[in-house]
Amino acid sequence: MRIIVVGGGVIGLLTALECSLAGAEVSVVDRGEIPNPEATSYDRHRVLRALHPGAPEAAAAIEAHHRWAEVESRLGADVYHRVGALTVLGPGEPEASAAALAEVPGAVRLDERQTVERFPHLRPPRGSRAVLERNGGVLLADRILTGTAALLAGRPGVRLLPGRRVTGVEAPFGLVRLADGTALRGDAVVLAAGLWSRELLGPDRSDGLTLYRQTQLMCTVPADLRGVWERTPTIPSLGTPEGSWLVPPVAGTPLKLSAAVACRPVEKVTDRIAPDAQRTRLVELFTALLHGFRAEWIERAEDSYYLADSTTHGPVLGQLGEENAWIYAACGGSSFKFAPLIARSLARRALGTGPGVPTGLAAVDRPVRMPGRLRAPDHLISGVAP
Repeated sequence: MRIIVVGGGVIGLLTALECSLAGAEVSVVDRGEIPNPEATSYDRHRVLRALHPGAPEAAAAIEAHHRWAEVESRLGADVYHRVGALTVLGPGEPEASAAALAEVPGAVRLDERQTVERFPHLRPPRGSRAVLERNGGVLLADRILTGTAALLAGRPGVRLLPGRRVTGVEAPFGLVRLADGTALRGDAVVLAAGLWSRELLGPDRSDGLTLYRQTQLMCTVPADLRGVWERTPTIPSLGTPEGSWLVPPVAGTPLKLSAAVACRPVEKVTDRIAPDAQRTRLVELFTALLHGFRAEWIERAEDSYYLADSTTHGPVLGQLGEENAWIYAACGGSSFKFAPLIARSLARRALGTGPGVPTGLAAVDRPVRMPGRLRAPDHLISGVAP
């Protein structure tokens, strides 16, 4: 079986690996390098935690914890640092549902005093509570992508095709058309093109997707504090109205600081230079939240982009017509932690074995129907490669 995967980010690469391990011939296509440094998922580190508002998502995150351990074993590298996860709930913020908390093994509830005693470098809001998870931690995103691409490059039946821009898909014929006028033909097609999904869907079909731009501070922790910070759990929420969060500096990575208020909708991808106003706002926010934090810690401020469903703010999976062709059109900004589950589901669909056990992620388990033919505007396409 021949499968074409479009996209050199985490979803595309892990899907390609799943298909290859199942015995399929796989071609991975990307407009840039493989892995693509411009992909949404190409980053220094990402968060993995179990606690989510609903029990299905919490169960999916626990499963992802185990699947990431498998990925780490396959790569033969330390890419998952299990420092745990701390979710701070601000005053008046609802507790996680009992069903969701029950899915999190070894989770411990902390009041404000207990949180500060355990983590004296944090200044949580007065009256806050927290949930500390044993599992979870930090995923070294760039090392995962680089390692997976290298693993694929060495597998029989796998072709990596960087620098190939996709301009159209004809799902009924299993064709993926390229900007150079050639095309690839497969028995199944998986599109995980990230930010460039809107190009293929066109303006009419991508109306339901919103492009977001997020500012983040990358910080170097002073040497005398680094030991404390390296043992800090990942913190997906610091319990503030601004939606502040952080990723600790493990394995030589910087301390990453950001907040929901530093994320805003934009029309298109431009530069990645953080606006001064966003940088200043984050500095003021974290000066109040972190003991000893100063602007001098900042190594750089940078912006990243991601696509999300305009209504749910989550991911979008579509089936092209009634064919064996699938498009992971938007990641929702939170797909990395679930990537092994999403990739396994996509691979099973492409291989014709069905989605298998539901992931617990509604958008992945219930794909929407999309047109069977996609074409980027203003491109003349002809020819089929052998």
